[in-house]
Amino acid sequence: MGGTSFRSRLLTAALLWTVGLFIGGMVVFTALMFRNPSWARVMHGAVWSHAALSMVLTALLLIAGFALVRSSLTTLNRLRTRLSAVHEGSETRITGVYPAEVQPLVDDLNALLEHRERAVRRAVTKAGDLAHGLKTPLAVMSQEADRARATGRAEFADAISAQIERMRKQIEYHLVHARAAASGATPGARCSVQSSAEGLVRTLERLHAGRGLTLTVAVPPGHTVRAQREDLDEMLGNLLDNACKWAASRVAIESSSNDSTVAITVDDDGRGLAVEMRDAVLQRGVRADEAAPGSGFGLAIVRDLAELYGGSIALGESPLGGVRATLILPA
Repeated sequence: MGGTSFRSRLLTAALLWTVGLFIGGMVVFTALMFRNPSWARVMHGAVWSHAALSMVLTALLLIAGFALVRSSLTTLNRLRTRLSAVHEGSETRITGVYPAEVQPLVDDLNALLEHRERAVRRAVTKAGDLAHGLKTPLAVMSQEADRARATGRAEFADAISAQIERMRKQIEYHLVHARAAASGATPGARCSVQSSAEGLVRTLERLHAGRGLTLTVAVPPGHTVRAQREDLDEMLGNLLDNACKWAASRVAIESSSNDSTVAITVDDDGRGLAVEMRDAVLQRGVRADEAAPGSGFGLAIVRDLAELYGGSIALGESPLGGVRATLILPA
């Protein structure tokens, strides 16, 4: 009865209740008449059996009407469950057949979800095309800078190279942002924090092998966040790279969870960060130390990615003495 309208269900239930109550009322009326001695002498045992059958029929009709109304409410509860599944990312569409009054709304919602996915895919594709289109001119400019350096114009070449690197970082930043927007619109995105953290730590241990850094991972295997693996790698990679850059000897990554979120912390034992700088360095192009290498986009990328997934990033004081970065994402 999935496609039956609510109206027909309620009318049918009302009819069943009316007939049932009418039969039940007749039985009650007959029973009252039996209290009259003159009626009692006329009636015989067969009437009592008919009365019992009538009461059974009354009960069946009332139960059938109740079941019909209950099935209608169950359909609405099922729709609510499917909507929650789409919101949580475990389903991409609202599946099932619903009453005639609700089915058009379900169809429109599914069409809207499909249109949104297509629009996001087109936007990401265009962003990618733009980035690839800019790579060739940047490569040509880089070659010209190298030629200028070879002819003795080192200062001019360094200025050009710095601007080229800045443009590359801008392109990378906006590509990551566009990809994350698409990932956030893709239901079902989820990945393991442990697998991402361990893979990144292995890479960073090789990169910083000469510094004697100790990188530790304390992430339970069951901690999973609602994000694409490449985006989680981007966020954790930036946080770990930043921690390794400033750490004296140790970097630690841990995670904790509740019913709705996973909190990932990255600690270092470096010199720390002034309180007034903690919010500032999360903005685009801002660096804690202008003399240090970098573009100032790393933490801004983490912030934007986290917000696109409904999460957040905050900087504080680490128990190790340096900076603690706390990344919170939906579980």
